[in-house]
Formats: sequence, structure tokens, C-alpha cells
Amino acid sequence: MKIKNIVKLSVLCFAFGNLSAQNPWPKTTETAKPWTRWWWMGSAVDEKGLDKQLTTLSKAGFGGVEIVPIYGAKGFENQYINYLSPEWMKMLKFTTNKAKSLNMGVDMAVGTGWPIGGPQVDEQDAATKMMVQTYTISSDEKFSDKIILKDEKQKNLKTVKLDIVTAYNEKNEAVVLTDKINADGSLKWKPTSGKWTIYAVFVGKTLQKVKRAAPGGEGYTLDHFSPEATKDYLKTFDKAFGNSNYGVRSFFNDSYEVYNADWTAEFKEEFKKRRGYDLSPYIKYLVSDNESEISGRIKSDYRETMSELILNNFTKDFTNWAHSKNSKNTNQAHGSPGNLLDLYAAVDIPESETFGSTPFDISGLKRNDEDIQKSDIPDINMLKFASSAANITGKPLISNESFTWLTEHFKTSWSQVKPEAEQIFLSGINHIFYHGTTYTPADVQFPGWLFYASTNFVPENSLWSHLTGLNSYVARTQSVLQSGKSDNELLIYWPIYDQWANPKGKDVAFKIHNIEKWLQPTEFYKNLDRLGKSGYSLDMVSDKMIGEAKLDNQNIQVSKEGGSYKVLIIPQLNYLPESTLKNILNLAQNGASVIFQNEPKNIPGFFEAEKRKSELETLWKSIPFQQNGNLKLATFGKGKIILSSDVEKGLEYLKIEREKLTDTGLKFIRRNFEGGKYYYIVNHTSKEINQNIPLNYIGKQTALMNPENGDSGVAETQNNSVRIQLKSGESLIIKSSENTDNAIPKWKYIEKTEAPIALSQPWNLTFKEGGPELPKSRKINQLQPWTDFTEDASTQSFSGTGVYTTSLNLKKNKADDFVLKFDKLYESAKVIVNGHDAGIVWSLPFEISIGKYLKKGKNTIQIEVSNLMANRIRYMDRNKIRWRNYHEINFVNIDYKAFDASDWKVQPSGLDGEIQLIPVYFSK
Repeated sequence: MKIKNIVKLSVLCFAFGNLSAQNPWPKTTETAKPWTRWWWMGSAVDEKGLDKQLTTLSKAGFGGVEIVPIYGAKGFENQYINYLSPEWMKMLKFTTNKAKSLNMGVDMAVGTGWPIGGPQVDEQDAATKMMVQTYTISSDEKFSDKIILKDEKQKNLKTVKLDIVTAYNEKNEAVVLTDKINADGSLKWKPTSGKWTIYAVFVGKTLQKVKRAAPGGEGYTLDHFSPEATKDYLKTFDKAFGNSNYGVRSFFNDSYEVYNADWTAEFKEEFKKRRGYDLSPYIKYLVSDNESEISGRIKSDYRETMSELILNNFTKDFTNWAHSKNSKNTNQAHGSPGNLLDLYAAVDIPESETFGSTPFDISGLKRNDEDIQKSDIPDINMLKFASSAANITGKPLISNESFTWLTEHFKTSWSQVKPEAEQIFLSGINHIFYHGTTYTPADVQFPGWLFYASTNFVPENSLWSHLTGLNSYVARTQSVLQSGKSDNELLIYWPIYDQWANPKGKDVAFKIHNIEKWLQPTEFYKNLDRLGKSGYSLDMVSDKMIGEAKLDNQNIQVSKEGGSYKVLIIPQLNYLPESTLKNILNLAQNGASVIFQNEPKNIPGFFEAEKRKSELETLWKSIPFQQNGNLKLATFGKGKIILSSDVEKGLEYLKIEREKLTDTGLKFIRRNFEGGKYYYIVNHTSKEINQNIPLNYIGKQTALMNPENGDSGVAETQNNSVRIQLKSGESLIIKSSENTDNAIPKWKYIEKTEAPIALSQPWNLTFKEGGPELPKSRKINQLQPWTDFTEDASTQSFSGTGVYTTSLNLKKNKADDFVLKFDKLYESAKVIVNGHDAGIVWSLPFEISIGKYLKKGKNTIQIEVSNLMANRIRYMDRNKIRWRNYHEINFVNIDYKAFDASDWKVQPSGLDGEIQLIPVYFSK
């Protein structure tokens, strides 16, 4: 056979790293393993079922569960258990005890369904909104109308009250009339001249109920802006839990999806206390569509107040309550009107969320248009709000609700999950929660109980036996990403006041579903995107964090436990509080380096605006800028300030080195550990990368670590670069340390390959597990999917595992190793060579090392292929077999329409194309 130089198969190096006696991998704890959201449908659980499913999850490589009770299945009502009832608490205690015996953890939601709420939320504590009515009154006409709320839905509510009444004439002169209204709504005021418009603001209720609530969890959603409401809500948990946390690691609060909640009973008083003036004379500018400057200023103050209220009256109180139970708390801040960075920073485990499917350039990655959400694409920079807050404040865990609606139901393979997980990791998140797993009683038939908006990480999934491949990958990666500290060098200020000062609308909610409106069009986002792709590592910082920051050896640090940053970037903006500029200059005075993209011209808010704007201008003029080429530079105390529209030019001047490895298209995230650094590197390009890549840090010893199979070995380094071999879709961890370990052998690089051996001989195809029935066994002359055999109807409906078996006569096996390479695999496979388990092929590229199991002469290769659930679900719907029968939303498709798979195409299943056995040789 002709020997040729290796320019392909660069991934094959992954088959040949080495697990040394001195394993460089951090310990894989329960937290490093993936966790899953665990829906208890109707809380119809029992000890036998809990024991079985926790054991199954543990064997599949899960480290913990997050209990979220939701609506139940029809026909099982007599098995429902009311949320927080003594029986429910008994099931919780059984769960945490069983989990502990399996070295698993348990989190639980502080509520059922979402958003937070329930039967303990009475009318007083329910989500609140302002309700505005307008009237006209003239000096020459009698005003006979009654200023009372006319909304029929609010009529019988006891908490509805009139909060603000203000009249405006045609010159916009205001008269506050709140104390001029009689109990019956009649007005005790008449203008002396002209025509006036009266604005009456009532405290009303949204009347929103908990969505997808479980039995015992139904009721109003909570008023997040009221401290009394939060306190009252948590009393129910105090009663159920007593002085114990029942073994719950962290109490979880889902994303803020409270609609039209734009007020609270004490808002007027809170506004005056926080903003320094009475809102009443200016209420018109808040509630009308007036887009004047004054309207923008009033609305900015309103939005800032709402942000402070949810932070101080809900989020911090929630954290303190969890700590009182000796537990942690987890919170999804997105969707709320608060400053996301401050909200995430106020909890123990900030949690973000991914929704939908990302288009990657990975060669061979499946992404069918008909199976994905068109409107939602996960965005790495949206995820960074949670990781930034955690990195800055030193929180070790950042979690993510992952893979919601990744594809249509039953059509997601583990190879599609992997790059989405990698993007989550690259954002700085290190604690993935799958979305998710549904509890199913032991006697419920396929497909078991299912949640309507998930990737189905359930034991009934025909791909379940291969999930350990994905889970092991996540666990190894997270073991590294949970070690040490984040090593991002730049801080970039989030100019939230540019959002808050927008005169359009009223409340501003920072949702993941509308980032194309509030995030992506901004210069802030464009800087994040551009600098990240250039090889810089950034965290976002808020005004509050800047105010808390200190200098440590000329680096900016908000918390001793948090990251240390070389530069603070102030991106292009319109509004900057004078207090924030003062704090920035104080940092520079003490040694910080700061880059402004433009001169801040304005301050947000209404109170003493001219005075504060003058203070801003005075502070800015105190910076002694000097022109230096295209930059303006200033030495300011011990620090430096640069003014440049081109941030990268400023960073170059400050000698801040970017990681040039991104020039290859590779993506990375970097972490510090004592005595060295980790680099997590991902190839999401369509090309293979087989070269030396530069790193800003190279220690005395650099090891390569393959998170897919756990192999490791000492890398070749040269001139601050390390040699890597990565195919499209692969990832790698580089551990560079000042310490050396001679027990770690060299990493085995592929230098050349011989011509591949095509496995074109006949194969036997049998079926070992699945349904609705096993297709008949057959002998095939060439590899093809079992769904090609349309004469056997069972092949069209079968979901499960088919086994392809063949024999191979190997004339010589002098190569250093052999790699089995698949052409097309639907969807994952376990490979068995001569009776030995060689591993799982589940991610792109589809190939695996099997050399150590081969022998000269006859070899038996067995490939156990599992396909998607889709064909079996299609069969059930075509034959009217009832399997979805739930209360509430029941079960919908990816477009939120009634689910029906009867018209689906049969999904190809099994092996197709050619399988090659490739002899490979390592560098010496």
C-alpha cells in the first residue's frame, strides 16, 4: 500500500492521546456532570418510579436533577400530589435521599410551571399594573364624569385604587389633583380657564395566572416589585420546609415572563425616594406616546426605579431566603425589566437560557429548515450577561437552561446537541441543565410522558443508550471550566441608559426572544462581537459594578473572588450618569486603563438634569487629552485614558495582546488555575486545522486533553505556539502549566496514513431492541439504511437499535493504529470489535480508533446503530394510537400548533455510504 502524508484525518489524533498515570484532568464531581430539568407531571410520582428513574439517570452520567412540577397527564388525576403538601414533601425527601446515595444533587423550583406564583399569592401580592384613563375638562363646562376605574375585569378587585390624578392644559402646565377626588370618584376642582386633559392612574392587577401550573400550584403570578409580596410568597415554603432544606442544593426561579406588570402599590413613593422628585406632575410623559426629551428622561427614571425594585425587593430577598435554608439559589434574570448584570450578580448561580438552533459551518452537521425555529437563534453574547456577572463577582457556577426547541420533537441527535453545548461553554457558562427529562411511571408505555417544549432526554428515547457519550463529553469539559477562575482581560460597560432613555414605550424587558431589537443593533453588541472574533476575552460590567470596583496591581477588580481586568471599555453611547463617569475617573486615577469610544454628551434622568449634565462636562474636561495619531491619549493619575472610535487601536496602544489563534477560525475560552492556564478550543469551521497555533501563554509543560474520550498527552510547542490537529466539529483542551510531570507521555500526532481499507463486503443486519416491532434480520451486500427496505413495513416504523455485523481479514496490522471512519450514520453507534467495546460514535466527524482491538487475520466488527424516535411516533400518529393526552397545552409542535407526525417523511436510519478502516502512523 502506498504511504501518503497526512493532511486529512487530523482529528484522528484524538484517538491517540494518552491517559497518564498522572491524569491531568480535574476530578469529575456531580456538579461537573450535566444536570437535567425534571418535570413532575401532576406530581404523580411514587417512590418506586423515583428510584428507577434516578438510577437510570445516574447510569447515563447525570449529576443532578432540577424538579419542576407542571400540569398532569389525563387519566392519572387520582395519582396527583398537591405541590408542597405533606405527601409531596415526602416524595421530595425520598428523592434527595436517593440522589445522595447515587452521588447526585437535587434542585427544585420555587413554584410550579412559570413564572413564579401560586395559591399563596392573594390579590394584594399579585402582579400589578398601572391602568390609565383620560378625561377632558373645560372652564366653561360642567364635569360630571366620575374618575373611577371602568375596566370590567378589575371591578370586583378590592385592591384597585386611584394612585395619581394630574391635569394638563394646552400649554402643558400641570396641576396634581390626586387629593381632589371624592370617594365616589367626583372631582373637587374646576379650571379657571382653558381646556385641560386629566390623566388618572389606577393601581390594577394583571390577573395573569401561573403558566403550566401543577396541582397545588395554580394561582396569580407574583408582584416582583413588592417586598411584602416576596415575603408572603416564601412563607408558604417556610411552612412546608420548616428549618430544613430537605436536601435541596439550590432553589430555582425560572425566567421572568410576567406580562404587563409595570407598577406596584408603593411605586409612587419609591420613585420619589430613589429619583428625588414626585412623578405625579410628569405622569403624562410616562404614559403617553410623547417622544420628547422630557418623556425620555421621565421614562429613564421610571425604568431605573423598576430595575432597583426587582433587585432589592425580590432578587436579593430570594437569595437571603435560600441562604436561611442553608441552600443556594438559581435565578434566570432575562425577560425582566431589571439590569440583567446586577440581577445575575445578586444570586448564587446565575442562569441563562438557549432557545432554538444555531447555524454552524461544521461539515456534515444536520439542520433541516422544517425542523427548526425560524425566529429564535441562540446568541453567545446574550449568554454572556450571566457569565459576566458571575466572573466579575467570583461565582463558581454559571448555569444554562439548554436545548429548548433545538429541533422538532423526536428529531434531535446527540451530534446536533454537541455544538450547541460548545457555544454555551464558549460564552463562559459551566453548568449545563438539559431541557429536559419528564418523570414517567413504570407502567406507561412508549414514548412515556413528555413535555411539549423540550429536547427529549428521556430513557424512552431510542438514542438513550448512546447518551453517555454526550454526557461524558460535557462532564470532562465542565470539570475544566469549573476549575480555577475566568481569565478574561477586558471589561466592557453596558450602556443600559441608552435603552432606558428611549422615549418610545413604557417598561423595557430584556428578553432573549427580542435581542434583535434591544441588543444586536447597538454599538455595545458590535464591539462584543468584533472583539470576541478578534481574539479578545470580555466580560460586561454595570454602573453598580463600576462603582464597587477597586484597583489591584493596576488591574480592575470588583470582587476579590472575581476576575481581574486590564482595561475598561466604554463603548459608543449617548447617556452616561455623571456618577459613573466620576467612578471611572477614580479608577483611572488609581491606575486603570480606560478606552472611550466617544465623548459622553448627556446624562440620563430628569432630576437636576442641567446641573448633572454640567458636572458630566466638567469631569470630561478634566481629562488632559493629547492627540496621538488617530487616538487621543491622556495620563490620568496613575492610569491612562484613550479616546478612539476604533477600540482595537486603543488596545494595541495599551499593548493588550489578543489571542491570534482566532485567525484560524477557532473559538476559545481561557481559565486561570494555580500555576497555569486552560484553553478550551473549538473548531466550528468547515475545515480541518492541522498546524501550530499561537497562545499568549505557554508554560513549562503543555498538555493536550481530548474531552470526548479523556485522552491526554504532552504537546509539541514552539515559539509560543502549540501543535494541534482538529477536524471540523471537534474540540480540545490545552493545559499549560509552570509545573512539569514527566509521567505524562507525549501526545500522539498523526503523521501519515496508508490507503484506507473499504469495508465493502456483505453485512448481516439484525435488530436487538426497540419497537413497535423488530424488523426481520437480513444479509445485505452493501451498507444501506434499514429504512431502504420498504418491502418490510416494520423498517419504516422502527425506532431502536439495528446491528450491522461483518468480518474482516486483516493481512497485516503493523500500523500504529486503525481508525474506523463512517460516511453516513443515522444517528449514533456503539462499535464492538472482536467482542470488545470500542466506544460510542455520536459526534462529528463520525470516526473511532479501534486498532488495539484488531488482530492479524479474521476480525469481527459489530456496529449497533440507534436511530431517532421520529419513525415510531410517525407510525403511532398514522395509526391513531393515542400517546399525547395531557391537560393544559397538551403537546404541540415546534410552531406551537397541534402536534401530528402522520405526514412526516420516514427518517433515514442506520448506516449508509462507505465505512473505511484507515491505518495511521504517529510522529516519533
